[in-house]
Amino acid sequence: MARKPPRWYFSFSSAYSWMAYRDLITRYPDVAEAVEWLPFWEPDDAHHNHLESSGVQLPYVALSREKYLYVLQDIRRLALERDLQMVWPVDRAPNWEVSHLAYLVARDHGLGRQFIDGTYRARWEEGLDISSPEVVAATGARIGLDPVVLGAAWQDPEVRARGLETLSAPYRDGVFGVPYFIDGFQRFWGIDRLPGFVSAVRHRMAAATAAAR
Repeated sequence: MARKPPRWYFSFSSAYSWMAYRDLITRYPDVAEAVEWLPFWEPDDAHHNHLESSGVQLPYVALSREKYLYVLQDIRRLALERDLQMVWPVDRAPNWEVSHLAYLVARDHGLGRQFIDGTYRARWEEGLDISSPEVVAATGARIGLDPVVLGAAWQDPEVRARGLETLSAPYRDGVFGVPYFIDGFQRFWGIDRLPGFVSAVRHRMAAATAAAR
């Protein structure tokens, strides 16, 4: 069986994932280009029920008040360490299908990375509600995609079907949170484990280059 490529699971809902994205593209661009980028999100009720009936259980656990307050403090601390200007968004009725299914469409057009960048900026630097189809549509327009198609992706039956398969991948990989990095049998969870993942990927890449000589 062929070895799967190194990959990382990201989510637009996670500030830790946003900062891992920033670290990847600014500190480790070679690794960012070498790995597969896979979205992971909390599904809406329809997707959740379909996944459950298929035996796919995604490990979402509500934060306690104490943990939520800690996360607020921790994220602000990590953002300051990176000189990132963040705005904490207010999600009154989050629907993560809207942005993550739009990403699948943007990726189809070869603009997945650009959409990721724009969506992270909208949520974590501008404080916008990325559960709003209008916000997602505007992000699509800025990168040259049809805003109507992107804003409506979460309601497109074909895209929703692909979303179910996309959400099955983290289940098969044993993902339980983001950011989550995988290289072969090695798993790395959390932004503080990113350097270890980078070292593993670079070591494997160097070995492959040496073997090809």
